[in-house]
Amino acid sequence: MASGIVLVDKPLGLSSHSAVSGVRKALGTKKVGHAGTLDPAATGLLVMGVNAGTRLLTYLVGLDKSYTATMRLGYETTTDDAEGDRVGESSETLETLTDDEIRSAVGPFRGDIEQVPSTFSAIKIDGKRAYDLARAGQEVELKSRAVTISRLEASSITRGDGFIDVELVVDCSSGTYIRALARDIGRHLGVGGHLVALRRTRVGPFGVEGSPLPQDVQEEHVMSLAEVASQVMPVVSLAAQEVIDISHGRPIRAEGWPAPGPLAALAEESGALVAILEASGGRSRILMGVPDSER
Repeated sequence: MASGIVLVDKPLGLSSHSAVSGVRKALGTKKVGHAGTLDPAATGLLVMGVNAGTRLLTYLVGLDKSYTATMRLGYETTTDDAEGDRVGESSETLETLTDDEIRSAVGPFRGDIEQVPSTFSAIKIDGKRAYDLARAGQEVELKSRAVTISRLEASSITRGDGFIDVELVVDCSSGTYIRALARDIGRHLGVGGHLVALRRTRVGPFGVEGSPLPQDVQEEHVMSLAEVASQVMPVVSLAAQEVIDISHGRPIRAEGWPAPGPLAALAEESGALVAILEASGGRSRILMGVPDSER
């Protein structure tokens, strides 16, 4: 079984863990992992590593992401999404709220912002998940964190009985909580808000279009380590002797290499990924090696 990265379109209702199990079964290998979970209520792109590709996930988890989401204005919920209990009632302000006011309200949430994650999140507090503490009835206080929203648009607005649904398009940094974004926009408008649908459409340069369901993954869907690494980091080409040196853990000269940060070191002859390197003091340092059998 080849090593590499596979892009999967996770369906509604399936946990990320179950999606990994589906890919393991489909490919007949146990060594499968993912870069960034999706809740069962969310759909879309999961980036998965297969065999040696699981080690490459370290360099993919922090990539920017894109989503389409449905924000429901009118009230909040305890979990900031449709699974929580309703908090508060729709205000009279909702009836007079205009489309232009809604579109203007998303503006302050673009750029570099501070965001308090949802209480029902996987963030750990003293070794325990925030959602486990919240479900046990304990008070959960999470600190705000800096995130970047590079794109935030209200693409369409639909009015219902006691609520307004707003379709959002979001490009953001890793670690952004779209549920918290819906909550905060609702509070900014004074009517409350929460998330009712979420789909991840992109992770870094990788889009969900054409991606198979977990159970439908085949070996042809597995992208090589070299293909993926060269899309997310600068590339350096290694001559035959340099490949041998790196394979034996020996440093090589790194003058003129991009620095700082990880580099995809590809074999000049085969184009295979030999290692993830970085330049340090004019010499190479191995961050991740790839054995001959896994290239």
